[in-house]
Amino acid sequence: MARSKSSRQWLSRHFEDDYVKKAQAEGWRSRAVFKLLEIQEKDQLIKPGMQIVDLGAAPGGWSQVAAKLLKGNGKVYALDILPMASIENVIFLQGDFREEIILTELLTQLEDRKLDLVMSDMAPNLSGQKYIDQPRSMYLAELALEFAERTLKPEGTFLIKVFQGYEFEAYLRNLRQVFEKVVIRKPKASRSSSKEVYLLAKIKREVK
Repeated sequence: MARSKSSRQWLSRHFEDDYVKKAQAEGWRSRAVFKLLEIQEKDQLIKPGMQIVDLGAAPGGWSQVAAKLLKGNGKVYALDILPMASIENVIFLQGDFREEIILTELLTQLEDRKLDLVMSDMAPNLSGQKYIDQPRSMYLAELALEFAERTLKPEGTFLIKVFQGYEFEAYLRNLRQVFEKVVIRKPKASRSSSKEVYLLAKIKREVK
């Protein structure tokens, strides 16, 4: 089937993208690694010895970065609805995070370990209709936050991609009720035309 004009334009922009070229040259799986690397440089999220979950992991760029920074000391648990080629020191689970059976399987893999970092680059399959895509995206963000609340250590960190728009401000307020420190990051590798931002939350508040 012939590609549409918009699809051809997207492919052209993608392959001309400097971050795509850099990722290919350096052996990274996606341009998204540079978003995480910039946040890592600023906030020092990942250190050896950590237990980390990577939600929406495929094709594996963020898991690549995390595994490298752990230096063989610690573990990454990655999950995605799409398949992902294996990475050393990364345990991968394929499935839909919205399904209870997949969540249960992930929790089983963790074996009651509390996490140092939950990071989520999840996004729904886009329809191109913002009144459909944004609620779907925020639903995934809510599920990720529920998981982080359940599994993080008190001093743990939550990093999540969200899109500014419907329910963004409400989500941000909720995040600030759960965590003591919340900042917004817009890495240089995040396309200026995109409404995506990354919310970085640290130190869970005590439940009174």
